[in-house]
Amino acid sequence: MPTITQLDTLDVRFPTSRELDGSDAMNPDPDYSAAYVVLRTDDPGGPEGHGFAFTIGRGNDVQRAAIQSLEHLVVGRSVTEIIGALGDFARTLTDDSQLRWLGPEKGVVHMAAGAVINAAWDLAAKYAGKPVWQLVSEMSPEQIVDLVDFRYLTDALTRDDALRILRDALPGRAERTERLLADGYPAYTTSAGWLGYSDEKLARLAQHAVAEGFRTIKIKVGRDVEEDVRRVKIARDAIGPDIGLAVDANQRWDVDTAVDWIHRLALAGLAWVEEPTSPDDILGHAEIRRRVAPVPISTGEHGQNRILFKQLLQAGAVDIVQIDAARVAGVNENLAILLLAAKFGVPVVPHAGGVGLCELVQHLAMIDYIAVSGTSTGRAIEYVDHLHEHFRDPVVVSGGRYRAPRAPGFSAEMLPQSLATYTYPTGAAWRTPATGESSKKEYENS
Repeated sequence: MPTITQLDTLDVRFPTSRELDGSDAMNPDPDYSAAYVVLRTDDPGGPEGHGFAFTIGRGNDVQRAAIQSLEHLVVGRSVTEIIGALGDFARTLTDDSQLRWLGPEKGVVHMAAGAVINAAWDLAAKYAGKPVWQLVSEMSPEQIVDLVDFRYLTDALTRDDALRILRDALPGRAERTERLLADGYPAYTTSAGWLGYSDEKLARLAQHAVAEGFRTIKIKVGRDVEEDVRRVKIARDAIGPDIGLAVDANQRWDVDTAVDWIHRLALAGLAWVEEPTSPDDILGHAEIRRRVAPVPISTGEHGQNRILFKQLLQAGAVDIVQIDAARVAGVNENLAILLLAAKFGVPVVPHAGGVGLCELVQHLAMIDYIAVSGTSTGRAIEYVDHLHEHFRDPVVVSGGRYRAPRAPGFSAEMLPQSLATYTYPTGAAWRTPATGESSKKEYENS
């Protein structure tokens, strides 16, 4: 019976700020990064579990410390015990009393738990010889429900509610699986719309995205209203009237500012407005949604836990629910959010901007399609064309659609050479070409 012998963490950073990839109104110079986790076992030749928490650079310092604080809950445990009861395992990480005091169930510690939980799912799926989306989609409704922590949810979603949702989706599972494998899952792209890009680059990349088959593109807004009015017009002219155009403010506005700004941009025809205000401001989102209707409002990328999503839905604050594979406590808590969204009849359009997030969240959207909501109508997975080459099982998007991953695991494992090159500050990517000296000081002063 193999056991977990090590929980290793790595500080992996990609210098995306050099080309302003990923730039938005709140994060003008992000370096897409991963506080990376490897669960190692004493199984000779057996698989490892890989996961990570996404940051945009220096956040890796605190994130790795939080992940390492969970080591005593993981190392020495039986692999069979963990993968045989992933719901119980997840709860042991989110219920540690001393760490909950720092949350509870929010922030850096909660993301750390998610990184380790996702690594355990990667390990479980590799032992099962299946991708995570397939592993979960083949579970019985009772097995899926056992993965979910219903604490704090029962005024909106009970275990019986969840069972009904999952049982209602049972009859079409096989057909939807065949359709997914044949046709893929809809994608939309943000690769054209980073705020640091020039007008020419925005137009060129937007046209390219349409030619590649994407039916919706998203651009970043929120720095200057006149600039945004110009940029949404450039994007609309580039893609034509029949392609969806979404905008993302990345939490930039107060409520009244958001309403005024959205009214200015709405003339371009908006598929949705994402994160118009603080991700914690449930009533603010509800007020914005009421005052800008019928422009749809989306949020969730920075949603800290299932309770926040519950209240957003109860308050009628969103038209679209985002999920993020690395923000909440892993697969388990995202299953709770998928079930909540299904109960309230709100579509899920996952966030995936960031290194590895496309690789992870595709599995969650596919689980939703096959086993939870039973539909992909009005839904798509975000896609950014950055850094996929560093993964052993990178996403495949063609014709504007995600192709279902076939390799066992959670698609989280980075290539050894990429880990070596981009580990901060010792990797080659972080050493100045002229002298070979570390560029750490220059980076930290930027």
